[in-house]
Amino acid sequence: MPACSASLACLLLLLLCGLLGGWVLSICPPMCSCSRGHRAVDCSSRGLTKLPPGLQHNIRFLNLSFNSLQDVGSQLSHYVHLRTLDLSYNRLESLPPSLPRSLWDIRAAGNHLRSLDKNDTAYHWNLKVLDLSDNELEKVVFINNTLPSLQTLNLSHNRFWTVPTNMPHNLETIDLSHNYLVQILPGSLDRLPRLVQFYLHANRFSWVSEGIFDKLAVLEMMTLGDNPWACEEEENVTRLLRWAEQSRATILGCPCYTRPICGKAHQVTPGHSALYTEPPLWVNSRGEGPEGPPPARTADVTSGYQAKFALFETGIYQDRRESMNESEEQKAFVWMSSTTFDSFSTHISTTTHPHSTTKKPKPGTSQNKGPRLLVETGETVMLTVLVLVSLLNTF
Repeated sequence: MPACSASLACLLLLLLCGLLGGWVLSICPPMCSCSRGHRAVDCSSRGLTKLPPGLQHNIRFLNLSFNSLQDVGSQLSHYVHLRTLDLSYNRLESLPPSLPRSLWDIRAAGNHLRSLDKNDTAYHWNLKVLDLSDNELEKVVFINNTLPSLQTLNLSHNRFWTVPTNMPHNLETIDLSHNYLVQILPGSLDRLPRLVQFYLHANRFSWVSEGIFDKLAVLEMMTLGDNPWACEEEENVTRLLRWAEQSRATILGCPCYTRPICGKAHQVTPGHSALYTEPPLWVNSRGEGPEGPPPARTADVTSGYQAKFALFETGIYQDRRESMNESEEQKAFVWMSSTTFDSFSTHISTTTHPHSTTKKPKPGTSQNKGPRLLVETGETVMLTVLVLVSLLNTF
């Protein structure tokens, strides 16, 4: 019996150490709020100038948007389980080096990025979403056959004069709206066989080369409005109008204001306007999709912003995950964080383009949940200790 009691005591002691060890390892940084076992961390709008201490090594989602970060160095390279990283609306002049190759989603809108070097994205084989909107980009350099998983590229609200070449081949959505684009070099779009949505409105196009869009075989929607098309040059414009009318895609904003919608216009509800920041056709008047209203947001930093971009979410958080658990974690973080992804739909975007002359992080209003979590966890540990002591007394 004494040996049995000693074994039981050792077992209970190990159990207690495990509980205490898990409690210590899962402490949330005091200036942040955490969920999903502290693996989803929201540090947005905290006035941070450096990476917060105390982050778990196995975090999956990290929101650092609306802070004052200028340089985080290679500190983020240690988080090899990280899936989503939001650095939007800080003061970065370049992407941090050595970002984890585990990332699916990088969002760095509203910074001061001026170029994207080939080495910035060369090893991100898993990346699906890259949002560099609302920066000062004039060029991006992609290496052939890199970013093989990238599906969505947002380069809107930058300073491009020419559509970037060598864009990743598996892209499904590209947003180049609100730039200074005047030309598309021949062949630039020929290696984009999966492109479905292409946003080119609010640029400076006056004409495009004949056949420039012919290789976009699966294109479903393109925006061409708010461009100064040279309508007096009948030869060039007639070719473009002919393509727009005969395209299987829906073309929002026909050149020269011939009509609001070309291509599949006859299939669209009559009276649909040519505004390019309104919700997509599948969103009803209350901003609800086919599955009903979106979850309530918990980040308050976005309450004063409205969607100004063209790009809307592509369902990447909901349909294309390796397992149901990961899908649920990602979906929860989308609504928890203040991440941006330009949207026709205001109910999807969170950190959106503020259209201000300066890019200062917005003051945070969300409350820190760290102390409350510690208190609740401490109460649980104390209760466990009492139970263990009672069990030991019985022997």
